[in-house]
Amino acid sequence: MKFTVDKHEKYVLLKLNESKLNSLVTPQLKSELILINTEGQRNIIMDLSQIKFADSSGLSSLLVGHRLCKNATGVFILVGLNEAVSRLIAISQLDNVLSIVPTTEEAIDLVFMEEVEKQLKKEAK
Repeated sequence: MKFTVDKHEKYVLLKLNESKLNSLVTPQLKSELILINTEGQRNIIMDLSQIKFADSSGLSSLLVGHRLCKNATGVFILVGLNEAVSRLIAISQLDNVLSIVPTTEEAIDLVFMEEVEKQLKKEAK
């Protein structure tokens, strides 16, 4: 699996440099998501702009990322979805579960808004 990991203080940007998100790619993707999470990162932005095709195992790996981040009180955000992948997510009714925004910049803004909100809740207690 070809990908890049760009680590920042509040989030990790994981960019898949593959054209397919299928059963050949997903085992390594799930391992990478678990590794990122166990390193203490709770906010993951996944750039899928290179992905032209996804199947059910690909969706499964996205749900793993979502669950890991949610359990760590973080966010898992998808960016750069093409029409075919977006349609598959909608058909699977995962568009109500997964956070999807058009651009990486919007995803970064969302991460920081979530972090500020958590900080304000802590201070209110």
